[in-house]
Amino acid sequence: MNTLVALCAIGAEKTLGNEIKYLGYKLEGNAPGRVSFYGDDDALFRANLCLRTSDRVYLQMAKYKAEDFDALFDGVYNINWHDFYKKDVRVVVDKVRTYKSKLNSEHSIQGMVQKAIYKKLGDKWNMQTLPESGDESDVRIYIDKNEVLVLLDLSGLPLHKRGYRTDGGIAPLRETTASAMLQMMMWRRKTPLHDPFCGSGTIAIEACLYAHNIAPGFGRRFALENLAIYNKDRALKIRRAEAEQIRTDVECRITGSDIDSQAVARAKLNAEHACVMAGRALQEIGSDAKIERPDFVQSDFAELEAPYENGLILCNPPYGERLGDEEEAEKLYKKMNCIFKNFPGWEFGVITSHERFEEAIGKHAVMTKNLKAGNLETKFYMYSDKLGTKQQKRKN
Repeated sequence: MNTLVALCAIGAEKTLGNEIKYLGYKLEGNAPGRVSFYGDDDALFRANLCLRTSDRVYLQMAKYKAEDFDALFDGVYNINWHDFYKKDVRVVVDKVRTYKSKLNSEHSIQGMVQKAIYKKLGDKWNMQTLPESGDESDVRIYIDKNEVLVLLDLSGLPLHKRGYRTDGGIAPLRETTASAMLQMMMWRRKTPLHDPFCGSGTIAIEACLYAHNIAPGFGRRFALENLAIYNKDRALKIRRAEAEQIRTDVECRITGSDIDSQAVARAKLNAEHACVMAGRALQEIGSDAKIERPDFVQSDFAELEAPYENGLILCNPPYGERLGDEEEAEKLYKKMNCIFKNFPGWEFGVITSHERFEEAIGKHAVMTKNLKAGNLETKFYMYSDKLGTKQQKRKN
C-alpha cells in the first residue's frame, strides 16, 4: 500500500478528499493545500488520470524527524531511489517548505536532499557521476515542526493543464478550480448550467467532462511514465476501464456566453479539443460514440433571460486584473444584480478576488469559501438554498 499526497487550492481540501474517497481510496490526513491518502499501485496512475480538483499527485517516499542536516541526509539516503529511477535521470528538488523547524534554510535543505539522492544512486549503481541526460524528476520537501516529508512528483505538468486549452485569454480560471466550484455547488448533470462570462470556456468544459464522466487526464502524459516503476500495460488497462465509464447517453444543457466574440470562438475551440480528447479515449475501447459539445454564444450578460425554470449560473467575471481597473470591476458587479431578476429560481455561484463583491452586487451569499490557487487569493460566493442558511454561512 502506498501513501500519496494530492495538492489542491487552499480551501478545496474537503472537496478533493471527497473525490479521493469516491475513487475508493482511504484518507490519511490533510494540511492546507494538500490531502494524503492510501492507495494501491494502480492509484499512482489512476489518481492523476481521474482527480478533477487536484493540481498535483505525489508519492510519499519517507516521513521522519530531523533536527539537523545529518538526520536530513540520512533519511533521504535511506530511501531506495534506485528502485524508482532510470540511470539517466536528472533529479531536481523543485520546492522546499519549512514551518517552525530547526532546519529553515530552503536553499541548504535543497542542496542536502539532492546530494543524498545522488549519493544513494551512485553507490547502488557504482557510478561516480550520473549522466543526467534523461527525463527530469522532481522531488518536493515539506518540514513541519521538524518532521520531514519527502515527496516524488508523479504528475509532471500541473494537473490543471488538461491539454484541451490552447489559449486561456487574460487571467484564466484554473480547470481544477472550476471543477471545485461545480462540486461545491453540488451541481448535477440534469441541471441546466450557464456561464455568462465564459472566457476560454473552462467552467462549461469542466461541467461537460463531469456530466459525461470523462476522466480529465485523458489528453496528457504524467511524470510517472518516466519512472522505472511505471507499468505501461497496467496503465493502459486503467485508461480503458475509465473509458468504459464515459457516459454518452446523458442529455446536458451546458452553455456559455461572452460579450467578446473572440472569447466565444476560443471557448468553442477549447471545447472541441476536450471532446475530441474524450472521443479518442472512446476509440481505445472500440466506441465511435460522440460527446455533445457545450453551446457558446456571443451576448451581453444583461440581455440574457432564463431558458428554463431553474438551473445554475456559475461564473468567473472580470475583476481588477482582467479589466485593468477596480472601479470598472465594481460597476460590472453592480450591473450583475440583474441576473437575479432575469434568472428567478436559479442558483448562482461566482468567484472573484474583489473584496466588496457582495456589497456591489447587492445581495449576501448563502455561503462563501476562500480559495487560493498559486498566488491568487479569491472568494467563492454561493447563492443556493440547498447549501444552508445565512447563519450556517457565518459558521463557515
